[in-house]
Amino acid sequence: MNLESRLKIANKPKPKKRELIVDGEFYLRTAFDLLDRDQDGHVTPNELQFMLRNLGIHIKDELVDDLLKEASKTGNGLIDETEFLQWVAKIQALKEESSSSSGTSPPDDDITQDLVAAFRVFDKDSNGFITRDELKTAMEMIGENVTEAQLSDMLALADIDKDGKINYEEFARLLL
Repeated sequence: MNLESRLKIANKPKPKKRELIVDGEFYLRTAFDLLDRDQDGHVTPNELQFMLRNLGIHIKDELVDDLLKEASKTGNGLIDETEFLQWVAKIQALKEESSSSSGTSPPDDDITQDLVAAFRVFDKDSNGFITRDELKTAMEMIGENVTEAQLSDMLALADIDKDGKINYEEFARLLL
């Protein structure tokens, strides 16, 4: 999927918070597309490991292999989009079960934590803003080479106060 297709997806009406919590299929399908770097319809252990490392998450290759084998219906270590959606739903159900029995944070707090974590991945210098250069680096990190015009379009879409950078509120508004 090229950048223009991703921008079109980003411009589609977003589900309301409640819908995001219940199914989040729109975002999960987008996540699958980002993971499936060669766009062959399957996520491999290498593709998952690549994304995890770019996010600063270091997991042993053997664990990634085991996770994908468990998620794969065939046990071959490759998962398609349907298996990915089912796998994430299973993880979410376990998380909800765990938090309801332990009385931890409500779902809105989980969304906030996820957004803050995602923002920090982009905000490399931790100054509270995603700059044009940081956005370009992030896109390259996920294997998407963007032109200056595409960067300008992305900033125009997200930069509500037109200061040339994306703050947390703008980032959250874009994703919710």
